[in-house]
Amino acid sequence: MNKGCLTAIIIFTVLVVAIALGTLWYLNDKENQGPETYDTEAPELRDIVLKTVANGSVQPRKEVEIKPQISGIISEILVEAGDIVKEGDLIAKVKVIPNMVSLSNAENRLERARISVDNANMDYDRNAELLDKGVIAPADFQQFETARRQAMEEMNAAEDNLQIVKKGVAKRSGGSSLTNIRATIGGMVLDVPIKEGNSVIEANNFNDGTTIGTIAEMDDLIFIGKLDESEVEKLSIGMELILTIGAIADETFSAELEYISPKGVEENGAIQFEIKAAVKIESEAFIRAGYSANADVVIDKRDQVLSIPEGLIQTEGEERFVEVLVGENEYERRSLELGLSNGIHVEILGGISESDQVKLWNKPIYQ
Repeated sequence: MNKGCLTAIIIFTVLVVAIALGTLWYLNDKENQGPETYDTEAPELRDIVLKTVANGSVQPRKEVEIKPQISGIISEILVEAGDIVKEGDLIAKVKVIPNMVSLSNAENRLERARISVDNANMDYDRNAELLDKGVIAPADFQQFETARRQAMEEMNAAEDNLQIVKKGVAKRSGGSSLTNIRATIGGMVLDVPIKEGNSVIEANNFNDGTTIGTIAEMDDLIFIGKLDESEVEKLSIGMELILTIGAIADETFSAELEYISPKGVEENGAIQFEIKAAVKIESEAFIRAGYSANADVVIDKRDQVLSIPEGLIQTEGEERFVEVLVGENEYERRSLELGLSNGIHVEILGGISESDQVKLWNKPIYQ
């Protein structure tokens, strides 16, 4: 027998002896251990809330962009973000820079109107003499009087149009000017995206116009979020939502669901439905527009019901059961009737009472 074979035999023998000794020690330790016993836990009364989470943000229900009614250059800005304004308050002024084509057309219109007035006056004077002499009847003369009045009205309109093109205000406007930009609603100024000297364009059929400011009613806020299609059918109008706003720590806000979109939108491979809820502000916290928020949508709720942790329940087929301590280290199997579960605790409708001690079956203790 060579040296290598002898070494292998020695190593094998040592391993066999070590395994045998380990087995003997384990069996001896098991014999010296006392009987298995288990900790127990009693059912408790608690609130069980089944909810899902929607991600979104808090926005004003009514938010309006203020746009000019005339193009020009901002000559003065009278508000800044955060200011509170009332409907009709002046927020900016626009200096009109006439468009040469529009100015030329307005001047031509006024000149044509003046010519028409001169012609109407001549016809009126000529036929007034004929009326005095009894040559024409009053009914025939009335058409010349009407034509003169129409010509004068057109001339006044042409003058107003020229003034609007040149200065943004008409003679007969009573002090009202398109160059004065006023708030169309009352509320808080959220944003003023322009500066003095910036050019602005009026809203028309070809463009949306330049936004001079954004105003919103900050005492009427809504939560706008998205919810997965697997959860949306569990919702109904009027359900309670609990909002958690990341920027406001240690405080939650209640909201009432008032809108569920009838159409889903695909986002990141999943169908999402938009929901809206009216935010109830009952504290002095100031919620800024656009704050991100999570909404716990309360699908179902039980107040102060008997419950146990889900982990205590065992399953055999369709039966759900626990083991209840009935004597010293003696347990009895009890079938359960279960109610609402939130994934951590489950409502107990029948099978055990508040005084029972339920076996923690997965945590044996050796005496």
